[in-house]
Amino acid sequence: CTSMKNLNRLSLVFSICIGILATAPATSQTTSQQGAKKFGTLLSMLDRLYVDSIEMDKLVETAIVKMLEELDPHSVYFSEDDLKDANEPLDGSFEGIGVQFNIFKDTIMVVSPIAGGPSERLGIRAGDRIVQVEDEYVAGVDVTTKDVIRLLKGPKGTMVKVFIKRDGEKDLLVFDIERDKIPIFSVVAAHMVEPTIGYIKISRFAKTTLEELRTALSELKDKGMKDLILDLQGNGGGMLRTAINMSDEFLSDDKLIVYTEGRAFPREDTYTSYEGLFERGRLVILMDDGSASASEIVAGAVQDWDRGLIVGRRSFGKGLVQRPINLGDGSAVRLTVQKYYTPAGRCIQKPYDEGIDAYRDEKYDRYQSGELLSLDSLDLPDSLKFETRIKKRTVYGGGGILPDVFVPIDTTSNSETFRTLLRKGMMSSYALEFVDNNRARLEAEYPTEDDFVNQYIVSEKEIKAFQDWAQEKGSEDDPIEFPEGDWEISGEAITLRLKAFIGRNTYSQSTFYRVIGDLNEALNEAIEILNDGRFENSKLAHKSFR
Repeated sequence: CTSMKNLNRLSLVFSICIGILATAPATSQTTSQQGAKKFGTLLSMLDRLYVDSIEMDKLVETAIVKMLEELDPHSVYFSEDDLKDANEPLDGSFEGIGVQFNIFKDTIMVVSPIAGGPSERLGIRAGDRIVQVEDEYVAGVDVTTKDVIRLLKGPKGTMVKVFIKRDGEKDLLVFDIERDKIPIFSVVAAHMVEPTIGYIKISRFAKTTLEELRTALSELKDKGMKDLILDLQGNGGGMLRTAINMSDEFLSDDKLIVYTEGRAFPREDTYTSYEGLFERGRLVILMDDGSASASEIVAGAVQDWDRGLIVGRRSFGKGLVQRPINLGDGSAVRLTVQKYYTPAGRCIQKPYDEGIDAYRDEKYDRYQSGELLSLDSLDLPDSLKFETRIKKRTVYGGGGILPDVFVPIDTTSNSETFRTLLRKGMMSSYALEFVDNNRARLEAEYPTEDDFVNQYIVSEKEIKAFQDWAQEKGSEDDPIEFPEGDWEISGEAITLRLKAFIGRNTYSQSTFYRVIGDLNEALNEAIEILNDGRFENSKLAHKSFR
């Protein structure tokens, strides 16, 4: 029965693919049908005749994965469990009790309850320790993140009993929590960086992203925002429709945002369709080699219409569109069916003809070639040249969005000590422990996030305490030292990151970005561009959008 189930699933894969290729020539369809029959025959023979027993389900999944790898790097297979995990960030929610947590001293510590979630509604606080879930003890038993997810996530409406140790309380606190839908926020920071300059950082393109963006834009406008810095650094993309709608927030009139086409799909143009919340005002978008897919659609549309400046480093270069295809048993594939093109006609997909390993290693090639320090290392043939739609500026396709203003990767704070602390997550871990021991004092001395950001200083005493703590955590094989030369190079960056992590654990994730902004070279460059006249000297068409 299991064998037939998997044979049927493989047949379904081929049937779907054949259906998608319905517009292809008849000879192509015939070849596909012959291939499906051939492969089905092989699996049947393996099941009946192979010398050893076969895990047919595993074999079928391996065949599907390898087959997709031969096509392109972004056509992928998901098992039923993997599919649910992959969809949660795009759905913009998951179902559970609604806490951000860390495993701290072999205990589940609540970093913060998620706003509007069931834990916050019941009064669970940052710093609470979850020591028991139902009848299962979770303190002092080498609990893992996987264990926490298994125990606390669950369908909306189901109940879970959680036992919490809270500082100042003699007895355990018992909470009966009804699980609910928990939002996964895409806008991780939105604040003013100067009196008239707003900053918004977006981590993904999900179903709820546009609503979050519009809320952030409205709030910043109320605070006096005239210009916007949109941070898409490290944003790997997400939903195509969300990228289109986000672009519509910045482009006016009936402007082409993106078009898609594929072998089985005719060209489809998508235009702006409504009045966005930031069609007026100067716009800068921050990007780096982690900005991909949907991020590149937004940046490409803004750049091609001369609407704003792209600042940072060359983006990832993903110009392929995937369509989810259900395989009937809960598993699915995301199959590449189209390429997308920016308004100027650019396909920014980087080459993948040398195989998936070379494709994944390309980001390391950028480092080796020196591209992260200078764009001079790039070979930009005339065949990759395009013109923007209004000002006829030269832009390039064939491998990501090139910035209008290049910002090299910052190496001025780079030392062996700093690299070791980052690799081991020392600053984050220390901040978690520090806040756990000093939460009441911090909240009393700095009642608001603004108070903390503007007034808190990491003292020399606290820096020394961190150094001692880090040296104690180091091992004989991997010691942590703080030579004077390394501290001169990296001390300021280390101290600022400590403050940022302390702020995040005391207030919220957005606090981290408010503090760490001084280390964001692209952000600092964008602020200068808006202040020193370079934006106007770029001769963009942004004034025509007013």
